[in-house]
Parts: sequence; structure tokens; C-alpha cells
Amino acid sequence: MPEPLLPAIALAGPTASGKTAGALALAAVLGSQGVPVEIISVDSALVYRGMDIGTAKPAPEERAAAPHHLIDIRDPLQAYSAAEFVQDAARLIGEIRARGALPLLVGGTMLYFKALFDGIDDMPAADPAVRARIEARATELGWPALHAELAAVDPVTAARLAPADSQRIQRALEVWHVSGQPLSSFHTTKKRAAGADPASATALFSLEPEDRAWLHARIAQRFDAMLAGGFLDEVRALRARGDLHPDLPSMRCVGYRQAWEELDFQATRAPGTPLNLAHLRERGIAATRQLAKRQITWLRGMPGRHTIACDQPDATARLVQAVLRRLAQREQATP
Repeated sequence: MPEPLLPAIALAGPTASGKTAGALALAAVLGSQGVPVEIISVDSALVYRGMDIGTAKPAPEERAAAPHHLIDIRDPLQAYSAAEFVQDAARLIGEIRARGALPLLVGGTMLYFKALFDGIDDMPAADPAVRARIEARATELGWPALHAELAAVDPVTAARLAPADSQRIQRALEVWHVSGQPLSSFHTTKKRAAGADPASATALFSLEPEDRAWLHARIAQRFDAMLAGGFLDEVRALRARGDLHPDLPSMRCVGYRQAWEELDFQATRAPGTPLNLAHLRERGIAATRQLAKRQITWLRGMPGRHTIACDQPDATARLVQAVLRRLAQREQATP
């Protein structure tokens, strides 16, 4: 079995850009050429068990087509950090290569990609007292006002966050108050987890639309499919556990937050009042479009990526050919 010619390949892109289909096509083609592929998920939502529909988690038959890693590794009550991802991904890259396979990193959590490629410093631990003060100010002033406060002390982070992105605004302000340093300063350091060096030579391919309207239509179609596939029942089952709440990172995932809030609102209305599905659909699609916009902004700041127009009908074939060319170039350059 030939040894893979690259430490790893990365496939990034905004939500609904076709990453899963592209990854499985790559696994099939490379596997047919004697290079088995194992997929490492780079997605902060896919780590959670019991959150399948709203995260567009690969179906069992898709996961059976190639080994998948870092999916269903946390309960929704638990957190999972970028630092933990770097440690897990670095370990998996080494283990997969030791098996003679090629690691394929696939996902849309751009902070994870950046942390793996560039390293990440040790950020301050959460401080419940500071966090409580920030939440109290947000209740009084609103998150857009706190976003403005963040812009004054950490303009780099504020520029990539939406004014209503409460989770990330809160964390950025918390880091500032605890350490006296902006969150962006931690993301520019070059500290690496042990064993993460192979990621530095990873070839990054990015699925990005030339026409943003195409992506918006895909996002709407996916959200409609989620609703038709039982997404609300999935959220109701999570709520019924009794130990989850909307401030957890898992429940702040796009779609889950909006569904949770809509169900909360329904509970305040007269018994038998139907859920306002149209309102949920509107808010869920809008939030997902904002997520995609942030993902594309992150991608544009990643030098050296090879961009594939995901809105072209032959996008998957173009991706496969681009990866094969990159592997051939590596082989030619290898003594």
C-alpha cells in the first residue's frame, strides 16, 4: 500500500457548500487508487451526540463509506474547545498516517482550522463572576452595545462577530477583563500541540460560491429539509432531558438556538397554540446565512488555499482533479 504523499488534506467551506459530498468523492477516488482515506471532522457541532438533524451530520451510510473521526464524542452538556480539537486532530493525523491512510480534514469551523494550522495560545479559563457581570450588562444594554464595547478594546475580533453573537462577544469580553489582552492576540501566536506539526504542510482546498444567492438557496433548502426530517422533535427531546439550557455551547448552535427560543415562546402562549413555523424558518435561515458569511470571511483570511467554485455543476469533479494534481505535484517534487 503506497504511503500518502501529503501529511493531510483539508477541505473547508461555508455551511451547505457541499463538503460532505466532496469528501466522500475524494475518499472513493483516492481509495480506488490504493490510498485509503480517513475523515477528521472539523465541526464544533458534529461533536455532540443526539444532535443529528440540525447539524446535517453525515448519514450512517455516508459514515460507512470512509472512517470518520471527532463525531459524537461529547454529550451536549459538555464543552469542546479549539485547544482540545488541536490535540485530538494532531493525534489522529499521526494515527491515520501510521495506518498508511491519508487524513482528510473536513468542516466549516474556521477557528479549528486556524488553530490547527497556526497554533493557539493558552487562553484564560472561564471566570463565572466576570461572565455573570457581562451577562447582567447585556440584559441591561443589549448585546449590540456590548459588541460596541468589544470594538473599542478588540477591534479585530469585533469585526468578525455579528452584533447579536452573544456567545462569542461574551467570551471575547471575558478574555479581555480576565487577562487584559484582546482575544485576537491569542489567535496570532504560534504555540502548537505536541504532534501537530504535520498540519503545517496540509493542502487546504476551499469550496466557495461565486454567486452568494446560490448558497442562500441551498441554506433555505437544507433548513426546510431539516424541519421535514424531524428537527423540532430532536430539539424537543433535548429539552426533555431537563439538564440542558440555551446558554450551553451545544444549544447555541445555529438552528438549535432559534428552535429552543421558539419553543420557549410557545410555552408562554395559550395551551394548544401552534408553533410559529414560519417565524422559526425565517430566523433559522437568517442565522445560517450569517454563519456562512462569517465562514467565508475567515476563509478569505487563509493564505494559500485552493478555491473551488462550489456553485458550478462540476464542482465535485473539479475538487477531485485539483487534489489529484496537488498529489502529483508533491510526488514529482519528492526525491
